[in-house]
Amino acid sequence: MTFRACRTISDIVILEYAAARIDVLEAALASERAALLVERERVAELVLERDRLKASHERLRLELELLRRRIFVGTAERVDTTQFEMEFAATLAALDRIGGPLPSSPESGGLPAKEKARPTGRRDLRKLSLPEERVEMFDEAFEPLVAQGKAERFGFEESRKVAWKRGGARILVVARAKYRVVDAHGDSMIETTPMPPECFPRSLAAPSMLGHVLSEKATDGLPLNRLEDRFGRDGFPLDRGTMCRWVEDAGGTFGATVVAAMRREAWEKAFCIATDATGISIQPGLRVDGKRRPCRRGHYFVHIADRDHVFFEYTPKETSATLLEMFAGYSGYIQADAKSVYDVLFREPEKPPKEGGEIRVEVGCWSHSRRKFWESACAKSEVGREGLARIGHMFALEEAWHADPPEVILRMRRQHLRPHMEAFFAWAEVEYERVRDQRGILRSALGYAVRQKDALMRVLEDGRLVLENNRSERQLRRIAVGRKGWLFVGSDDHGEALGHVFTLVASARLHRLHPEDYLRDLLRVLAHWPKDRYLELAPKYWAQTRSRLDQAQLAAEIGPLTVPPPLPMPAGEQAPAD
Repeated sequence: MTFRACRTISDIVILEYAAARIDVLEAALASERAALLVERERVAELVLERDRLKASHERLRLELELLRRRIFVGTAERVDTTQFEMEFAATLAALDRIGGPLPSSPESGGLPAKEKARPTGRRDLRKLSLPEERVEMFDEAFEPLVAQGKAERFGFEESRKVAWKRGGARILVVARAKYRVVDAHGDSMIETTPMPPECFPRSLAAPSMLGHVLSEKATDGLPLNRLEDRFGRDGFPLDRGTMCRWVEDAGGTFGATVVAAMRREAWEKAFCIATDATGISIQPGLRVDGKRRPCRRGHYFVHIADRDHVFFEYTPKETSATLLEMFAGYSGYIQADAKSVYDVLFREPEKPPKEGGEIRVEVGCWSHSRRKFWESACAKSEVGREGLARIGHMFALEEAWHADPPEVILRMRRQHLRPHMEAFFAWAEVEYERVRDQRGILRSALGYAVRQKDALMRVLEDGRLVLENNRSERQLRRIAVGRKGWLFVGSDDHGEALGHVFTLVASARLHRLHPEDYLRDLLRVLAHWPKDRYLELAPKYWAQTRSRLDQAQLAAEIGPLTVPPPLPMPAGEQAPAD
């Protein structure tokens, strides 16, 4: 074979190898292109999905911002127009040019804007088409002179108030007799029967109307704007601002008189005080620049002193210092949940008891413990269901003797309930050790029970104690129902005053009194009552006090009232001095 032939064969081999290599590379390139196409399609899908997620995230962010505004910011739809003016100055100027100047503007030569009418003084109730009731009052000093012919009665000086009877408002005409007396020298003297004492002199409202407004707000949770609408439909226009002042003035008066006397008695004599708290929105004042601020949170505490009194106390903050101030001077049992803010009440006193320090003993609530086991049972926890069954059995045992005297209840508890409690806590401690390092509802339920063991077993010390604190939560329902209608309270002072009204309404219901009738009677007699006997007007004693009053005088909206002798207190009790 010649050299040329060898070279030709070598070239052919090289070309064949190159062709094969090219085929391999082209196949690899085609494969890469196919993979790249798939990746590009995948990237396009991911980009589309990303855009959808971004849009969804933005929508959820806006919804969250709206919910935050609804919760933490005032509900009115207010905007900052200053920012709009900066961003859309040109657009706003173009909008102003559409249609020309406003008719009321000086440039148009039109009429000036109508100014708000200013108040012109006391309302003339004679213009209202409401039924009238007349009360004529005579002066006991001048009536004998009239009978002797030494004086002359020549008419009446009339004033009007708004009263309330079931069925609607009434106009109460207070007619005070006027007298003319001629002395020995022929000079005449004119005198008018003085007005009797009133809680709120010169007020537009009679005691029955005040009692009705207070009861509608505190008993039924009716906001004042709805009361305003209702009175307007009945032909008696009464603005909510006036009623708001009535509520605040009445609550402040109650707090300084009857409620203060009730609290002194409760803190001196109560065996156990059950307490709980709930929140309320408070409308703050304007900022320095005149702009509104969002509502802030206040708190209502309820205190139930045995079966005697129910107190609602407003406080701007729910802190340990607040609790210490509330329970200052009280020694005895306190039943509450395991909230950490209550811990300060049960610490060792700084002073020994003989030197004035208070001793307060914690009583736990089995309903709070049961609620946590119920939550874990809802999460399909077998341990939670067992805890629920154990606590339910204890409540069933308690139900069997709850109506017996305290000494019988205590004996039955120690004999039958104690073994179940001890078995429950032995079981709870073992189960808690198993889940101690696991976060979840079950660990929370078991941990609550184990930590509250001493407080939960406190009912074995006295038959007057009860297993649960549900009565406090039931009392707080009137706040929860009311705030759905009010939305907020106008100020701290109004919150405190309204708490005093709640106190009397809840205590009246506790003693089976009609709240509106009780408030009406209280406002009727309070101005006549001695300052050192306000406790006799508390709902606990009102049935006895009312039976000793002149019923005709009490039924009158205004007039004299004969105060009976002091109410005899039960043996060992005496009304605290005010």
